[in-house]
Amino acid sequence: MKAIALIVLWTSGACCVGGLGTNGIGDGNWGKTTNLTPLRLNFPSPCLNAGPAQLPVGPHIEPFSDKRRAPFLVPVGVTNIAFGKRVTASVATPVRGTLSMITDGSKEAFDYDVVEITNGVQWVQIDLERECPIYAIAVWHDHRIRAPLFRGVVVQAADDAAFTTNVRTLFNNDYENLAGLGSGTDKQYFEDNRGKLIDTKGIKARYLRLYSNGSIHSPLNCYAEIEAWGFSPTDK
Repeated sequence: MKAIALIVLWTSGACCVGGLGTNGIGDGNWGKTTNLTPLRLNFPSPCLNAGPAQLPVGPHIEPFSDKRRAPFLVPVGVTNIAFGKRVTASVATPVRGTLSMITDGSKEAFDYDVVEITNGVQWVQIDLERECPIYAIAVWHDHRIRAPLFRGVVVQAADDAAFTTNVRTLFNNDYENLAGLGSGTDKQYFEDNRGKLIDTKGIKARYLRLYSNGSIHSPLNCYAEIEAWGFSPTDK
């Protein structure tokens, strides 16, 4: 199957999302870049399917909000460098779909756009082919049902496919440490057609790995699309 203070500007199905100078700019990873622009993400259509009668709450859960986000600033010229790149996973074969669908650019809330991987802690990995500066990662797990809450989401970057060299954790809401990567302090979140936007602050990496451990709707690990916004070596 194939699904941050922020203002969303809708233009031909695209939108600008981001952070008004607070999303990593000036932390040393952006180099001398001063020419910035709001990141434009193409959002899939919102899904109108009903969600749970009452959304769960708790100290590890970010309250659901449908308010518009503020602009997330990135250097002018960034592209989705994950598009079409090879995807591998902790399992050889998904329950539904193919791993290549995760970077094919299609992320609507349809069964044929969502990849389903078996339950438990699992990961998917993208090979960007070369070390690249990355300013944001956008991930759509599964928004076929309103406001799914995703658990055990960990996003890491590394220099090697085995994730033994220069491993950096970019996001971690696995507060129970079920993946064995350390207890995360980020919040579990409800997802909609806007997906999840992660500030990566211009880190340089070749490989990205995303862990998950199901959602409140399903024990399966689902992905509609993963995007990495940055520069490939041929972009500059």
